[in-house]
Amino acid sequence: MKTLITGGTVVNSTGTVAADVLIDGETIAAVLSPGSSLLGFDVAANVDTLIDATGRYVIPGGIDAHTHMEMPFGGTFASDTFETGTRAAAWGGTTSIVDFVVQYAGENVIDQFNLWHTKAAGNCAIDYGFHQILSDVQDSSLTAMDELLAEGVSSFKLFMAYKGVFLSDDGQITKAMQKAASNGSMIMMHAENGSIIDLLVQQAIAAGNTSPYYHGLTRPWQAEEEATHRAIMMANLTGAPLYVVHVSAKQAVEQIAAARDQGQNVFGETCPQYLYLSLEEQLGAPGFEGAKWVCSTPLRSRAEGHQHHMWQSLRTNDIQMVSTDHCPFCMKGQKDMGIGDFSKIPNGIGSVEHRMDLLFQGVVDRQITLERWVELTSTTPARMFGMYGRKGVIQPGADADVVIYDPKGHTSIGVGRTHHMNMDYSAWEGFEIDGHVDTVLSRGKVIVDGNQYVGTKGDGRYFKRGLSQYLI
Repeated sequence: MKTLITGGTVVNSTGTVAADVLIDGETIAAVLSPGSSLLGFDVAANVDTLIDATGRYVIPGGIDAHTHMEMPFGGTFASDTFETGTRAAAWGGTTSIVDFVVQYAGENVIDQFNLWHTKAAGNCAIDYGFHQILSDVQDSSLTAMDELLAEGVSSFKLFMAYKGVFLSDDGQITKAMQKAASNGSMIMMHAENGSIIDLLVQQAIAAGNTSPYYHGLTRPWQAEEEATHRAIMMANLTGAPLYVVHVSAKQAVEQIAAARDQGQNVFGETCPQYLYLSLEEQLGAPGFEGAKWVCSTPLRSRAEGHQHHMWQSLRTNDIQMVSTDHCPFCMKGQKDMGIGDFSKIPNGIGSVEHRMDLLFQGVVDRQITLERWVELTSTTPARMFGMYGRKGVIQPGADADVVIYDPKGHTSIGVGRTHHMNMDYSAWEGFEIDGHVDTVLSRGKVIVDGNQYVGTKGDGRYFKRGLSQYLI
């Protein structure tokens, strides 16, 4: 099966060019000058499918390297299954995700990895890989880190918050980092000082401050900056690569930038919510409405300039990626568990469908360049997590994960169920995007065509990842 995408502008992280893209089966066979022949053959006359991309961008499919499908948390589960979540991702131009296998204290790491395979296999609309969460770092956990490398899991997440649920102490973190330094894997860190947060939460509840707004006030930027610095120091001690997830505070960015200036392998991601949303406007919404935007790390104050600094950090590469931390919960029956006590609100925002559009709006608003858009949303995730060459680029030999994006189109994230995520609301209701995902191909198969989903359950395959290709 051969497909030719004609008339478009191919955008890679390295530049743009008017070119046709020839797909043979599941891979890109050639990137050709418009209308050119290949070995004397008229390419357009010898393909099965011709896709006209005139006036549109042809980009590598998005890679969301931070999702939580079906995640058990706070007495409930993330509302998106692997089926619904990956289908929504496809609608938004994301063709690969890397989801987190969850291991709670006392659970066997390998058993949990196998469980996540069972959840995902045959259900995904797009390709997928796994990170592994380690919540209690025992000798068996360290052995599992080596075993999982052979299974294509090359990144391991630890937490400095959520005592009794995920939190690892500094000794446990150091042991995991020592193992990562020896086997080449990446340590991912939820960097917040859990002890400080737990104290502030107790004090707020005791004082009767129970609304969602206090979720933000009890997870202050100082707790994020301190934990980020501490994680960087442990990585410095052990020599492990460190990737700080969902960075929201400008002070935490400064810690990452300082470490990188010293040549340390320290990286950071932010999320769309930290670019656009705020403590005052969203968490401070009237009544219980702010629960829609309860996530951790929390939304930060716009008055303090965190959102501006995040955009700046994307331009300067002090922050390397934008993922979503997609962990959706419905308001009814899930978020409303926290009425009268913000600490019981399940933490998470659903964004997997909207990331590509929200970042393209940054191009329109001249916050980032067109090439940087592709770099942040596709190329760097592929390099950071051992997928580049197959994913994250339009070039011969790469998987034909291709998005045709119309910069003159428009996307309205309306009120109600205009999205495809399994949620009864959207954190992005009312946002207007100056661009539109027109066509999505996953390994050469069209799965979104205009305003129709034409893929099938099980189109996605598990992707074994290698070691990071982004290290200094």
